[in-house]
Amino acid sequence: MKKWFVLFSLLAASMSSLAQNADSTYKPVEYPTGFTSRIDVVYTKVNGWEGRLDLYLPPASSKPTPIVINIHGGGWNHGVKESQTGFNTFFKMGFAVANIEYRLTGQATAPAAIEDTRCALIYLIKHSRELNIDKDRIVIMGGSSGGHLALMGGLLGNDHRFDGNCPGVENIKVAAIIDKYGISDVWDWGYGTRITSKSATRWLGDRATDKPFAMSVSPINYVTKDSPPTFIVHGDADPTVPYQQSVDLHKKFVDAGVKTEFITVKGGLHGKFDKEKNSEINKAIIEFLRKVNVL
Repeated sequence: MKKWFVLFSLLAASMSSLAQNADSTYKPVEYPTGFTSRIDVVYTKVNGWEGRLDLYLPPASSKPTPIVINIHGGGWNHGVKESQTGFNTFFKMGFAVANIEYRLTGQATAPAAIEDTRCALIYLIKHSRELNIDKDRIVIMGGSSGGHLALMGGLLGNDHRFDGNCPGVENIKVAAIIDKYGISDVWDWGYGTRITSKSATRWLGDRATDKPFAMSVSPINYVTKDSPPTFIVHGDADPTVPYQQSVDLHKKFVDAGVKTEFITVKGGLHGKFDKEKNSEINKAIIEFLRKVNVL
């Protein structure tokens, strides 16, 4: 009996290992004929860590093409760029795509992820000519903590406070920001009266109780009349990031006179919208980009 128990335990452990390996692998991004890919391009190096991005480029053209920078979520503490594969909407519109990774909490706390996001943006601006991308039509997009990083990357503009690892570029700007249920107020997410998360305090690290620092890494504090046009989507039943954060952020854009659009997903959770709703959101994003002259 003991022998069978041991064999069963070994088999169960083996199956568990296989399941974990299956969960840790992702299907490669499918892109149209004529597109090319450059995988694991190093855009920055910090203390032995290499920041990498995957590039998907349209067929060669006489005109530079727009590009969307995509940033994965995961509370700044988990997630990989390889989990992001849904770029067909942008491929169909002739966009290049840069899918980036950044330092997670276990590697470096705030503001490391912002620094990496800015370095990825600056890398693409520096290499825009050789990549045939239009540096005046850069869109930055992310969901959850990726939405936070997209907002920070775009709203900072020529504020170089987080650009110490990649100096030397001026006139930094993005044409539009796409924020999907992102964190706009890090302090509120850590200590507010609504939904709170240990992901926020862990990401703040040694400065977890430093409110001025938390506000310095919060996008809502960087909105000005010159901010890029911003598209926001958030479910009003989000159990992870307070829906109110997007409500407050949108109001800040409106009050500043910035072109913005806010889609509320009724009953929507933290992403995980159904196929029909995602299709509707994608169409709205493209229409918004047309309105702000990215397309």
